Amino acid sequence: MKTGNSTTLYRIHEAAKAEFMEKGYEKASLRNIVRSLGMTTGAFYGYYKSKEELFEAIVGEHYDYFLNIFKEAQEDFAALPYNEQPEVMGQFSGRCMYEMLYYSYGHLEEFKLILNRSEGTRFSGLIEEMVRIEEEGTDRYISVLKELGRPVPDIDKRLEHILITGMFSTFLELIVHEMPLEEAEVYLKQMRAFYTAGWMKIMGQQ
Repeated sequence: MKTGNSTTLYRIHEAAKAEFMEKGYEKASLRNIVRSLGMTTGAFYGYYKSKEELFEAIVGEHYDYFLNIFKEAQEDFAALPYNEQPEVMGQFSGRCMYEMLYYSYGHLEEFKLILNRSEGTRFSGLIEEMVRIEEEGTDRYISVLKELGRPVPDIDKRLEHILITGMFSTFLELIVHEMPLEEAEVYLKQMRAFYTAGWMKIMGQQ
C-alpha cells in the first residue's frame, strides 16, 4: 500500500467498512467498493493490491494492539514474585479487561468487523487466541499456587477450556451488541465478580 492522499484513503476505508459490514469479508467485493468510490480499478490498486490487504489495513492494528494488552498483562503478572501473585491477581485481571473494553469502544466499527465479519481472515480467531493465552496463564498460576503450598484440585482441561471460552465470549458480547459504555462498565464488574468467585472455588482457594 502506498501512503497516498489521506482523504482518498479515508474514503476507501469508509466504503470498505460499509461493504465488509454488510456482506462480511468473504462475500465482500472489491469491485463494489471501487464502484462506490467512482475510482478506476487501476487507481484503487495503487493503494491496495487485494481485499485481504485492505481488510488488514482497516482492522489489523487494532486487533494486534488489543491482543498485546492482554499478552502484556499476562506477562507482567507472571513476572511478579510468587507470593505476591495471589494477592494481586484480581487487580491485574481487572485493569486488563477494562483497558481492552475502553480500547475496543474507542474503535467500535473495527471491532464489530473483527467479531462479526472477519470469517476467512486471521482475525476470525480472536476468541481462540485469547483462550489459548489465558489457558497458559491459568496453568502457570496453578503451578504457582502449588509452589506456595496451596493445594489445587485437578481441573479437567476440557472444563477449563469451556469456562475460559465462555468468559471471553461473554466479554466480547458487550462489543457485539454495542451496549452503552456506562452499562458495559457495570456489566463487566458483575461478570468479573462472577467468574473470579467461580475460579477461586474451582481452584480450592475459597
